Amino acid sequence: MLRAICFDLDGTLADTEPLGHRPAYNRAFREAGLGWRWTAKLYRDLLQHPGGGRDRLRHYMQSYEPEWPEAMELDTSDPEALIRDLHARKAQHFHKIVEKGEVPLRPGVERLIGEASAAGVKLAVVSNASRGTVASLLAHSLGKTIGGQLDVVLCGDEGYAKKPAPDLYLEAMRQLGVQPDEAIAVEDSRLGLRAALDAGMATVVTLNKITRNEDFSGADLVVDSLGEPEAPTTLARPTLLNEGWVTLADLRAAQQRHASLA
Repeated sequence: MLRAICFDLDGTLADTEPLGHRPAYNRAFREAGLGWRWTAKLYRDLLQHPGGGRDRLRHYMQSYEPEWPEAMELDTSDPEALIRDLHARKAQHFHKIVEKGEVPLRPGVERLIGEASAAGVKLAVVSNASRGTVASLLAHSLGKTIGGQLDVVLCGDEGYAKKPAPDLYLEAMRQLGVQPDEAIAVEDSRLGLRAALDAGMATVVTLNKITRNEDFSGADLVVDSLGEPEAPTTLARPTLLNEGWVTLADLRAAQQRHASLA
């Protein structure tokens, strides 16, 4: 029996990475007087590194700009201070982008959440993102209607190991009061899929431009979007049950397939 759905946020509920996070980072770099610029390809590579925004900045500085203090003529012996400063600047720019309505929901998100809520299925958002980022999206992109239907919201800055570790999903299920075989995760990346599988959950993957070429072996359903009647899903492995978009019945079928293989 399907009792809970746990949604990832970035790339799953909204295309936050290309529309919000990457431009916000680049604006933060310019504002700080740095000559750095994250292209779409570079950012796609950086997203393969586990962790959140600060981890991504740290990895970039260590792997791509190892001589950044000298190259940028910055008088600092504390790279962590720069990371904190850049992440704070980036967060401010991200909030402004979201507040302007420039990061809409992906197709099918509002429909499926409404369908699940009406059926009494518990709902959670489980994200590596910070509480501030999630709160901004809940207030603007997701809207009060969707936000009001969520039973649990867990974020990556609240003391739990971040994906691909399963900790966030395990804590979400504890707070929801469900077992792994009673829940399903909706993800968009290989890192998120690993976290959900290691938590013992069935998993649906919604591809996007950044993640579509990743390896999603082990996923119970892979689609290019959750889909809408006016914007149907065009790729689905395995085939959807009755409609051209993902329904609650499809999630239940994916959960049952997972259980049969466990």
